[in-house]
Amino acid sequence: MLQQTQVDRVALKFNPFIKKLPDFAVLAGAPLSKVLRLWQGLGYNRRALNLKRAAEIVIKEYNGMLPDSPDVLKTLPGVGKATAASIAAFAFNKPVVFLETNIRTVLIHHFFNNKKSVHDEKLLPLAACFLDRKNPRKWYSALMDYGTMLKKQFGNASRRSAHYKKQSRFEGSKRQKRGKILRLLLDRKKLTSNDISKYLGLPQRRLSGILEKLAADRIIVKSKNRYLIA
Repeated sequence: MLQQTQVDRVALKFNPFIKKLPDFAVLAGAPLSKVLRLWQGLGYNRRALNLKRAAEIVIKEYNGMLPDSPDVLKTLPGVGKATAASIAAFAFNKPVVFLETNIRTVLIHHFFNNKKSVHDEKLLPLAACFLDRKNPRKWYSALMDYGTMLKKQFGNASRRSAHYKKQSRFEGSKRQKRGKILRLLLDRKKLTSNDISKYLGLPQRRLSGILEKLAADRIIVKSKNRYLIA
């Protein structure tokens, strides 16, 4: 939920989500429409789909127990290297080294204050050197909180990372249109492309590619000329 989404938005959604989908078994067995409905407001709906697929794999291949190895976690849908390491650190208190925006902020602020385009290759050895290997969970929590404080006081130093990418504008984007289509289908169940075009005021030529991508991601399906949540 926290990938590219602000903490205050996630805080409002986390508890209701966990209350309805409390474990891997319930999440794996839930209809995608239910998962997406609970996810509304967090953006990047593909993450919700990946989360459900990951739960299905955990149930089927790992006896309902999440693996604690970052290498295994990386094989789950939507889980990259940094996410796998952070899960290992926070869920299992494993002393793994990883970087994210707040950690980069701390390291760049203190050790590369006048540098631009700082590569992770220079930050990772520092992160490894300072890691509290007895209680990495607590260390990373403190480090991230400190990074948040530094951003408020001095600005976002992580923007001087060589890996920094500015998030694309949401207003008027395809992401926004995808979200509107999904909300429409969650409310109306089944709609033709003409229906969707009229409801959203979006020309067919601009709508068709978005619908095709949603179908390719297996978030929606087409049945008898009507689209519905997969």
